[in-house]
Amino acid sequence: MLYKIEDVEKLSRNDIRKLYSEYVNPGLASMLSLINFDKNFVKAEGCYVYDSDGNKYIDFLGAYGALNLGHNPAEIYEALGKVKERPNLLQASLSTFAAVLGHNLAQVVPKGLKHSFFCNSGAEAVEGALKAARAASGKTGIISCEGSFHGKTYGALSATGRKKYQEPFLPLVPGFQTVPYGDANALEEKLKQKDIAAFIVEPIQGEGGIIVPPEGYLKDVRVLCDKYGVLLIADEIQTGFGRTGTMFACEREGVSPDIMTVAKSLGGGVVPIGAFITTEEVWEKAFGGMEKCLLHTSTFGGNTMACAAGIASINAIIEKNLPEHAKEVGEYMLEGLKTLKDRYGIIKDVRGRGLMAGIEFETPEKGILSKLTGGAVNRFYKEYTGSMVAGELLNTHRIITAYTLNNPNVIRLEPPLIIEKEDIDYMLNSLEDIFSKNSGLFKLTLNTVKRVIRKK
Repeated sequence: MLYKIEDVEKLSRNDIRKLYSEYVNPGLASMLSLINFDKNFVKAEGCYVYDSDGNKYIDFLGAYGALNLGHNPAEIYEALGKVKERPNLLQASLSTFAAVLGHNLAQVVPKGLKHSFFCNSGAEAVEGALKAARAASGKTGIISCEGSFHGKTYGALSATGRKKYQEPFLPLVPGFQTVPYGDANALEEKLKQKDIAAFIVEPIQGEGGIIVPPEGYLKDVRVLCDKYGVLLIADEIQTGFGRTGTMFACEREGVSPDIMTVAKSLGGGVVPIGAFITTEEVWEKAFGGMEKCLLHTSTFGGNTMACAAGIASINAIIEKNLPEHAKEVGEYMLEGLKTLKDRYGIIKDVRGRGLMAGIEFETPEKGILSKLTGGAVNRFYKEYTGSMVAGELLNTHRIITAYTLNNPNVIRLEPPLIIEKEDIDYMLNSLEDIFSKNSGLFKLTLNTVKRVIRKK
């Protein structure tokens, strides 16, 4: 039996769980089901999604920064409608829409960046950026940061700074090293080596736990890369297109990288598209001329639909002045979160910029339970406190969020950039309710366990 589109609408939540478990990823199905994160969402618009029971949720996760324009933005679908009769994939021609999107990107990215290569995801953008850096420099060494996240394909994974995702796939691509994030002195020691092609860095670490570097760090990095003849790659996949209050996060310090990676919200939250953008000098050295122009290619990269979505997305972000809105509303959100931190000891730290915020939770460093279990209780809370709070937000208050991959003790707040203060207030009041009713981690754990038992 083959399902048709109209059949999908008739599937129950249990049907979907069973199919996903049997044919896609059984472990993920079990994990999401356990914490009641496998709801059947059937409608989405703007900042809101609706489940099959008619319940309304506010999306504060925003697909990890991919939904800057919100769910199903009309501007993107309008653009897709205008190109639906054009050839989407036609390799024996220059792509009209890729040419225009390349032009538009060059107008909004940091000064000096010019040539774009279009692909389908952030990880692919990082792969291309790393290849461009090696080809342009003639060197092989790549430096990245501890706690970083650049993707899970082999090159991107080799630059990603968490061993959990690397160890099952060893050996990785050779030539990669890490330094502590935010430490320019440690970076300089590595840059003194002669074979370093590039330093790749997130202006704010997303999956690392929404880590904001010290003021002036990116400026120092730019100076050091110039001093040692090393290319600077800025990974703006999660921070780009207005999320942090400027069009790109590195612009806050006036920094222009040699190569920049983008993806996520470039497709308007509808069509997958990524890109790496280089200076003219880097492009000429890596891919310049007819002999080198096909060294890096992608079948679906630069297709008409994706590029039309990209054109519409950039225009909508500029026309709605979403970077400025993210700055204003983001400051309001961070101020509210910091007030909660002052009030509740369970919150260890609040950090972020614009509409990219993280809440880190305290873990019991000492105590009889930790001692009796050989530290197992402490390890449990480091891995699961974030997911328990996210579970309370989802199941009690209908707010969607999640923990960060490299630091699961942090929940992230990355709502669409169109969100208004009323929804921010609701989120803050919901957190207040959770913390006031669960003053200790043990009670929070007990409530989570009770919900799991009820579900069974």
